[in-house]
Parts: sequence; structure tokens; C-alpha cells
Amino acid sequence: MRKILATAATLGLAGLGAIVPATSAHASTACNNAWNATAAGNFVAYNGTNCGGDRLGITEGQDQDWGNSTGSFQGSDTNQATSLIHKGTTTMRVQLFNGTGDDWAGGHTCLTQGEKYMDTLDNQYFTSGVEVNNQISSHRWIWSGCGATLNS
Repeated sequence: MRKILATAATLGLAGLGAIVPATSAHASTACNNAWNATAAGNFVAYNGTNCGGDRLGITEGQDQDWGNSTGSFQGSDTNQATSLIHKGTTTMRVQLFNGTGDDWAGGHTCLTQGEKYMDTLDNQYFTSGVEVNNQISSHRWIWSGCGATLNS
């Protein structure tokens, strides 16, 4: 009887171990694959989690208004980002804003090169307290200083 209970417990734990890591490993694998496929020097945003869905934009530069008709991000791209890739070739950060304009004011946060990507922006916040998910309206590259950084 003890052998049966021990075997059942072992199989149950093994099954749980196989299920739980698979979900997070899948997310990391999807973004890692997208990061590997991205040309060096670029910042990319997607409207889906796990670097999926539509690619909103890809750029080596800044874009002060994701909702206008200029730059890499245009029109309906504003307030749609759910996952991000940072494949910069320097230690610059991508500073993200929930506002627009070249004064770069308002709530912001940064994605550092060390993060590589964010498979979801849920539970990430701008310095203003606004959640980052589906609220990015502009971005720029900066060398230092940010006030807040995204953490996976």
C-alpha cells in the first residue's frame, strides 16, 4: 500500500512540475525566438503577450507619437503594446511614455538592455502610477536616468 501511495505522490508531483514550468518556458521561448530573429539595434513592440499578435513597430530611433502618421509606430499603434523587445547594441535604455510630444514629460518607465524583452506588461507601471500595458504612446533611447524600469 505504501508503494502505491508513494508512486502516486511522485507521479502527481512530476505531473505538476511538467505543467507549471511549461507555461512560463513557452512564454520565454516565444519572446526569446522573436528577440533572436530581430536585427541588432532595434526596439520592437507587439500587441499580444509573449511577443505575439501583430508587430506594432520596429525601430532604431525614437517616436514621439505612436498615434500619428509619421515614424515607425503609426495610427492605432498607440496604447496597444503588450510585449516588448530591446535589442539595442549599446547600454542605452528605451524610455517609454504614456504621453506624446518632444518634451518627453509625464509618466515614463524604461526597458534596459539587460531585460532583452518583456513577455507581458501586466503589473508594470509608469512613474505616474498608470499601468504600462496598452498605455504606451511614445518612446526614445536614453543613456541613463529613468525613474523606473520594467522588470520581468
